[in-house]
Amino acid sequence: MFFSEHPQKVSERPFPLESHLMPQVPRSNYFHFQEEKQRLQLKKFLLHRLFLVAKITANIEKKDLAHYYEQVFQSILKHHLGEAVTGVLLVYPTYILHILESSSGTLYRILSDYVDHETKEREYFIQGMKIIVMSHNIPTRIFMQWQVSTIKVPVMYLDDVTQSQSLEEVITEFLTQTHKLALYLFKTVKVSSKGPGDNLHQVAPELLLPEQIIKYLCKSEEFMDPKTFLDMYNKPIHVILDSEVVWPAPSQF
Repeated sequence: MFFSEHPQKVSERPFPLESHLMPQVPRSNYFHFQEEKQRLQLKKFLLHRLFLVAKITANIEKKDLAHYYEQVFQSILKHHLGEAVTGVLLVYPTYILHILESSSGTLYRILSDYVDHETKEREYFIQGMKIIVMSHNIPTRIFMQWQVSTIKVPVMYLDDVTQSQSLEEVITEFLTQTHKLALYLFKTVKVSSKGPGDNLHQVAPELLLPEQIIKYLCKSEEFMDPKTFLDMYNKPIHVILDSEVVWPAPSQF
């Protein structure tokens, strides 16, 4: 066997590997697009807005409702750091309108806490809650903090609009009025202040929804209660059919 004592010269020119490879086309999808969009906006989580209505017991006070929700928010914040809750809770004589802004995980925990109380307590002070709207991936917050306001004086109306309007018209009025109210609070309420107080019915009565509309929406069967909503949310997306677990698989013609 013969071995050469002189090593062969190796060409220093790089092997034209790139010319034999297919061009690398960047692949992406809608999820990556949204992820990048959120990263550029320096957001730590997707922001959602939840609209709730519910009936309250006659003897409940504003401070009790505020204390309950503040405890829930603080408990959730221990597990979801940085995911603060903003919004407004309007306390009418027998009903409430609650708008919340936060991450999906925080909002679902708030709903879960209500469902737990409703299941365990026969006469819970918040009853018959309905989810009117849940807006996903909103660009920014309207509310700078979470605030509570009591609508002390019930306003008298000559006619009940819920009797003459369709559900779509009532929902349109609901969303229009709540949006106007949110913009008003955004412009007038300063950060770290105590909020609008209990005189909204005096300073901006035209922005407040009649309690009869909240009552109408709360009793409507078109909207989900929190338990149904959470059951649907936790339900698996991929459902295995019976034909998929049978062996051998049946032939399809």
